[in-house]
Amino acid sequence: MSHQPRKRFGQNFLVDERVVYAIVSAISPRNDEHLVEIGPGQGALTHRLLRECAQLDVIELDRDLVGLLQHKFANEERLHIHAGDAMKFDYATLAQAGPLRVIGNLPYNISTPLLFHLFEYSHVIKDMHFMLQKEVVDRLCAQAGDKDYGRLSVMASYYCTMESLLDVYPESFNPQPKIISSVVRLIPHRQKPIAVPHEVLNRVVVAAFSQRRKTLRNSLSTLLSADEIASVGIEPGERAERLSLEEFAKLSELLIN
Repeated sequence: MSHQPRKRFGQNFLVDERVVYAIVSAISPRNDEHLVEIGPGQGALTHRLLRECAQLDVIELDRDLVGLLQHKFANEERLHIHAGDAMKFDYATLAQAGPLRVIGNLPYNISTPLLFHLFEYSHVIKDMHFMLQKEVVDRLCAQAGDKDYGRLSVMASYYCTMESLLDVYPESFNPQPKIISSVVRLIPHRQKPIAVPHEVLNRVVVAAFSQRRKTLRNSLSTLLSADEIASVGIEPGERAERLSLEEFAKLSELLIN
């Protein structure tokens, strides 16, 4: 069976066996673990993962690919194929026997909202390994003061620690994308590093980064006064990209108290 990649699904299939091996080595699955693969495509990673794990669930939106996978892995009892949208999937239903390890070559056009959907299930996820656009991985892993630091960096660090593992170049895919990809490891915090509710933190972070070149005095003017900002030891003339997660938490607490 063959499949023509579809642009509307953002399909770029990994075809480089060396990269497949590198990703599986980085994941280092054990034979007692439950893995979940998002967007298995034609099964390049799926084939290798099945050699190592106890159970593998895959989630695929393209029904033609679902048929291809069912045909390709017809005799594989450890594989469960779910035809559906990873953006709407309830991952908790797969975690009855223990935490999940989630893997995926994520479509670039939905990677950020899909990450935030998965963050909602961080309590049932041990770790995540994703292939993403390098630009997104750089933003995820950026620290305060870095040029790529922004809302995604702050909000992702609320849920996980992140580590960029390797870059993957266009020739490793079919069709070849026009950008470089990267593989990132995300490990959910067992306990949140700050006690502020997500909704309050996000409100402050969104406002602070809404106009990056503005100072906090201006960008947060509808939420906090300059005196309030200064009251928690933060200079109102500072810019958002200089603030750590903990400093954003201090600002967020002002809206709660």
